[in-house]
Amino acid sequence: MSLKSIFIAPSANFWPATASAMLASCRAGDEGMRDFSHWRVILPTFAHAQLLKAALSAQLGGTFLPPQFFTLSGLLMTMPPLPNVLPASERLMRLYAELRQHGWLKKLFTARRNTDLLPLAQTLLALSDELTQAMLPSLHDGGDAEDSAAEQRWQQALEQLSPDARKLLSDETQLVWSIWKSQLDADDAIAARFSQMLQLAESSAQPLIWISSVAPEPLEQAFLDTYARRQQVLTITLDWRVHALLPVYALAWPEMVEAADAVEQMAPAADQALSTELALCASQSVEDEAVQGAQMVIDWLQAGKTSLAIVAQDRVVARRIRALLERAQIHVADETGWKLSTTRAASAISAWFDVITARGETTALLDLLKSPFVLKAAPSDLLHSGQDGQDEQDSITNKSALVMKIELLLRRANVLGEWRAVTSALSAAPAEQKTVALLAQQAGLFSGRKNLRDWIATTAAALDALGMSAALSADSAGQQILQLLQNIAPPGNDFSALFSFPEWRALVNLQLDDTSFISAINDRRVVMLPLNGARLRSFDAVLMVGADADHLPSQPQETLFFANTVRRELGLATRESRQRQQLRDVAELLALNPLVVLSWQAHKDGEPNPVSPWIERLQLTLARTGAPSLPELRAKIAVQALQPTPSRMPAPAAAQLTPARLTASAYNSFIACPYQFFARRMLGLASLDELSDLPEKRDYGGWLHEILETYHESLRDQPLPPQEREALLAAISKKLFDAVISKNAAALGYYARWQKVIAPYVAWANQHEAEGWRFVFGEQAYEKLLPLADRDLILHGRIDRIDENDAGERAVLDYKTNNLLALNKKLKDHEDHQLAFYGLLSDRPVASAHYVALETTKDKVGDVSAPDYDQAQGALAAQIKINVEAIAGGVGLPANGVAAVCQYCDVRGLCRKGAW
Repeated sequence: MSLKSIFIAPSANFWPATASAMLASCRAGDEGMRDFSHWRVILPTFAHAQLLKAALSAQLGGTFLPPQFFTLSGLLMTMPPLPNVLPASERLMRLYAELRQHGWLKKLFTARRNTDLLPLAQTLLALSDELTQAMLPSLHDGGDAEDSAAEQRWQQALEQLSPDARKLLSDETQLVWSIWKSQLDADDAIAARFSQMLQLAESSAQPLIWISSVAPEPLEQAFLDTYARRQQVLTITLDWRVHALLPVYALAWPEMVEAADAVEQMAPAADQALSTELALCASQSVEDEAVQGAQMVIDWLQAGKTSLAIVAQDRVVARRIRALLERAQIHVADETGWKLSTTRAASAISAWFDVITARGETTALLDLLKSPFVLKAAPSDLLHSGQDGQDEQDSITNKSALVMKIELLLRRANVLGEWRAVTSALSAAPAEQKTVALLAQQAGLFSGRKNLRDWIATTAAALDALGMSAALSADSAGQQILQLLQNIAPPGNDFSALFSFPEWRALVNLQLDDTSFISAINDRRVVMLPLNGARLRSFDAVLMVGADADHLPSQPQETLFFANTVRRELGLATRESRQRQQLRDVAELLALNPLVVLSWQAHKDGEPNPVSPWIERLQLTLARTGAPSLPELRAKIAVQALQPTPSRMPAPAAAQLTPARLTASAYNSFIACPYQFFARRMLGLASLDELSDLPEKRDYGGWLHEILETYHESLRDQPLPPQEREALLAAISKKLFDAVISKNAAALGYYARWQKVIAPYVAWANQHEAEGWRFVFGEQAYEKLLPLADRDLILHGRIDRIDENDAGERAVLDYKTNNLLALNKKLKDHEDHQLAFYGLLSDRPVASAHYVALETTKDKVGDVSAPDYDQAQGALAAQIKINVEAIAGGVGLPANGVAAVCQYCDVRGLCRKGAW
């Protein structure tokens, strides 16, 4: 039999020419033959089968039996699978298990932990696979003699490096060589695939046609040579010789031409037009490039084009174009895919691993609970609390309410993490506590060292327990993730090496990062693909985004020390060969498509960003030959006239939300800004408490309230002489702060701050007592009705302290962690109504009210009295009645707060101050 090769020029006529060549070869003199079913045709993808079949139909006309279309992988799948082939993940972990035993490797590659060696193992296997694909055919033919020749070839390649480089890289070179030699066995997937290819070729009973835009790889060429010994083989590839190319392309890009020296003999000819309508689109920014690209696609569709392609050299811009098109209800069939690790399903797995690693850290825990894949199908014992209360039942059934309640409780308690602290903070909510306890129980199973099958089983059991398996199974990306986890180590393997959870997590992350996810494609009018994905395909129009110097050619990814000289000697792909093939892909794209637009960002970060040097060379060649320059194209964006609506200060009226209860802080909010009162108190839009690992001033105030309440109650129940009181207050303070500091050492600063105040405070308290006042009680909650015109308003709040004198008069005292100067200003501004409000709350008349400073001024503390207190209470009561009745009457609540109020306002984003 024979192996015949046909080369066809890259042009829009490729598939008709391929069909003609096939018919000439298959018929072999029988012009009437219409049955080609005994021929096998191997294509790059099944998408090319439709193009070839259409070309055959156009030439034959009528009915005919087409050949059998396959991809090489699809053809190999028709054969029995080879046993003992290791999954890629297990092969990776076997190598990793060996590497982590060598401390010198960590030092050599500056690995801080074992898991840092996992990417190294992956890189070494990738290099090993490259060497296998380059050398395996010759090793297979030459046996032991070729084995030594391979060693010699390796050494010759390394001699291309300088002596200093060889000395520096001796350990790495030996490592790569050793790894490659160890991988050449029946367990290696590439070796097994090659064995299958040879087995298929040796048992072939049908003639074969091989069609590809690129020359066969060494393994593929060995397969074709073996196949040709038994059957007729025809290979059809693109012709990159100078006579087959458009002269302007050969002159502009001589490095892509086979036997490029022939280009030097070409003279620039006049009027060398391009074979395609090629235009440039220089944009000013990412958004401009995306908007222009999306508008061009829309214009093409409206013009009746039904097959469009977006070549995504710049993935950021391509994603933005896709978003804009989908907003316009135009579906984009994305053939490039994206990393499985970027899907929502993968983020749920990552969130679960984060919770395990952080041991119940609150932020990570809340992120997990908010995932749509968690508790989606929660176990029945989480959905029923066993109590009869309908409100509680509803909160358990509703996941949103469940998670919100957990978040509110944890934020209120400022619990930063740790399973025991988290579950304790939820003691008032049994159902929520049970949910978190389940998470803690499952997280506890991810400890110790396990083999891969045990890690898979543990992870699968946790996903079931958390209700994630069912949710993942209902998601296309989730299904792929579940299958990926099982494929890491299929049942029945004997790999028993043990790995820690960080190693297991690193492996899963690596697998998710290396696996592509492509969503289901139905509408194929607009296709997004990589440059090499456009090989041998024609579209009505093509838009390439990212045609600048940064993206075209693509930036190479260097692998360890494998320099181009070493790669060239070993027969591996070099930077030059990759760029040469990419340039051929560009030329093929231009040759096979009637309309191509190249877009790029002409400016980046305020600096000019040039177009790709390949395009600049093409423009120069066109200029030298006198051909028209490449036109610039800008899509016209339809102008829409919008009616301007000037922004005004919001002043909502909500009589139906008139408050029935009022606190001092709420009323102060109303005085500061009625809109703030409306949003926070009437709509209930108060922001969530922030989690902080540092104590805040409000925490400090709470501690001092507790200390002083204990101190004064102790003195009231068991009086002490003045000289012993400082020691008592110091002892109470130490007890409380010792407990606080044991949980958070950052509270030590507040303790030191309070210690400076203890002696001055005791001196002030003694003086206050000498003036006839005695402590009655502290931290007392009050409620009181305030009659209005058509309703009653409940005033409520908690008073820090009530004192009484010998005449039976009462005084309200309110602690403030401020100094006397700040408190004096607070009262002089007449914008704070807290003391007067407390007077209204009291069940007995209050003669006076005082702010007590808990910060020193010249080593002293003191109090500030509210002036005209009786009058202030009456005025406040009247003011409250007027304002609340006005709200009930539908008066607007304007956002008229001053800058000092707006600066720290939680709802400024609602009133949008600054936009009106």
